[in-house]
Amino acid sequence: MIPWVLMLAGFALLIGGAEALVRGASRLAITVGVSPLVVGLTVVAYGTSAPEVAVATASSLAGKPDLLLGNVVGSNICNVLLVLGAAAVLTPIAVDRRLIRQEVPIMIGASVLVFGMAWTDGAISRLESAGLLALAVAYTAFAVIQGRRGRAIDVETVTGPEGGALARSVGGQVALIGVGLLALVLGSNWLVDGASEIARRLGLSELVIGLTVVAIGTSLPEVATSVVAALRGERDLAVGNVLGSNLLNLLAVLGVAGAVGSAAIPVDPGAFGFDLPVMLAVAFVCLPVFWTGARIERWEGVLLLGYYAAYLATVTIAGLNGYDLGGRAGGVMVGTAVLMSAIVVVGSLLQRSRDGRRPSIDRPAGGA
Repeated sequence: MIPWVLMLAGFALLIGGAEALVRGASRLAITVGVSPLVVGLTVVAYGTSAPEVAVATASSLAGKPDLLLGNVVGSNICNVLLVLGAAAVLTPIAVDRRLIRQEVPIMIGASVLVFGMAWTDGAISRLESAGLLALAVAYTAFAVIQGRRGRAIDVETVTGPEGGALARSVGGQVALIGVGLLALVLGSNWLVDGASEIARRLGLSELVIGLTVVAIGTSLPEVATSVVAALRGERDLAVGNVLGSNLLNLLAVLGVAGAVGSAAIPVDPGAFGFDLPVMLAVAFVCLPVFWTGARIERWEGVLLLGYYAAYLATVTIAGLNGYDLGGRAGGVMVGTAVLMSAIVVVGSLLQRSRDGRRPSIDRPAGGA
């Protein structure tokens, strides 16, 4: 029972640490006067990606590259399908045009870049990791400079209505950040140790554990942040958090983990036939989902959640039975993503056509 206790305690510390980090860092960012979209793409994304950074770093130092890679790839898949899907099911989410024109293509480009790095020699070298980390710094600076102009963000959207007196002072904000980082480091170590032992006892590979259990666990801060932001009408924060987190997973998480490790990050050959192609497919799915109507509808959220359920079932069943997920299985999942994109495009066009025939809620039918 000790591995399960370690893993659950690690999850609890990760969630609590991420919340403290987001509260403190977001308050500091808000005082600088940046827009909600930039807060979501940078500060909140860094905070909610902190569990992935901590787990990846601990995995790298512990010599567990499969858990590291599985966490990054699995978290990116989870963020789009589970986090956005759940938020959209609760309330339709409008998408800022900037995200469609800029952040989605950048996320797709980062996904292709990481896949290409891994494909060339079956590993991500320390030099390549340093390059990814440099790109993360450059993107963050670019996003902040570009987004200095924007509407003010409601403090309670990020810190919660209770906010706390601690989060109102600069000293308190720094204290929250420190406590959050400490909890993340400790929680990540417990999570890695517990998940590795469970994988060994169940006969599952560390890659499968990273793609499923650890990926969902470290994505819980994104789930909470995006759902709360969507319900409060802060759609820039909800969507920006997901895209920013995915970008940071690929650039900052792999960059930091590769830089602190003593060697290159090896990539399991099975990941090329299934997990990495699915991650690419999910990144490309964002284009039609966001582009058609610049809005994620409830039925699209259900579609995303259904695809994630199918992905989890495939990975888990294959892991328990020792099936190879390369080749045909990967092709089926990628083909499903293509079909889902087509359904989204056709469905959105039909809905827009139907809505165009309805009287607008802003003016009477037949009136000018």
